[in-house]
Amino acid sequence: MSAGANTHRPAHLTEPRWARGLLIAVALAFLGLFLILPLVTVFAEALRRGWQLYFEAITEPDAWAAIRLTLLVAAISLPLNLVFGVLAAWAITRFQFRGKQFLITLIDLPFSVSPVVAGLVFVLMFGSQGWFGPWLQAHDLKIIYAVSGVILATLFVTFPFVARELIPLMQAQGSEEELAALTLGAGGWQIFRRVTLPNVKWGLLYGAILCNARAMGEFGAVSVVSGKVRGLTNTMTLHVEILYNEYMFSAAFAVASLLALLALVTLAVKNLIEWREGRAARAAAAAAGQPAPAAPALHPASA
Repeated sequence: MSAGANTHRPAHLTEPRWARGLLIAVALAFLGLFLILPLVTVFAEALRRGWQLYFEAITEPDAWAAIRLTLLVAAISLPLNLVFGVLAAWAITRFQFRGKQFLITLIDLPFSVSPVVAGLVFVLMFGSQGWFGPWLQAHDLKIIYAVSGVILATLFVTFPFVARELIPLMQAQGSEEELAALTLGAGGWQIFRRVTLPNVKWGLLYGAILCNARAMGEFGAVSVVSGKVRGLTNTMTLHVEILYNEYMFSAAFAVASLLALLALVTLAVKNLIEWREGRAARAAAAAAGQPAPAAPALHPASA
């Protein structure tokens, strides 16, 4: 190969072989130390005393109540976040209005505020001595130290995920297809169902997965508002903390292993969606006679 050809090689191919090997080894060592080893430790400790005690730990009434509450909170939070995320992304990307940038800032607020601080804010607002506490007590309503408070806190920390996945995606796609459908006489619902939704379906699913993962694994905000009432307001994360503080290590790791399994399933689904998205992008590029993309494009909000 001539010297002139070498000057056009990509920069990463000009690195010495030992440098590439060293970088790969460092990356693998870091992942092994801070990701794989903790996961292996969780499952090893969970099963250290045998399968029978493992199943007893996760089917014990308080643990089962925590599992049910975690799934309930995720099942309620996810649809509400999907509706809010789609509406917010539609309004921000398709309309110009005063306060638009302020709305985007509000959507990003849970990313910058500590979940513990968010929980304290809810206590200040809805606690017995809070702003709305007397009114809630007068109407026999309870938010703090109740399931409704856990749901409210989870909604706060999860509502940016869907919107922040859809906003850059819809901005990049533009509104030409919607305008063309409108010109052809399609109504608003038809445009959304047949044009907008198919175009953003992968981003919507990606945001839903991230939202669901955060809802199941949230600790700080729900720890403040739940009161940690066994069998009532304890999620799986709170139940793990209680078991660990009571030196019931095997039971704590057993419940923690369920959270780890949920995380692994979430990761597998996320990778499947990225693979499907990449395949769809390559098929579209091939149909248009363009070079296929080397890898699926990641959504900017997930970076």
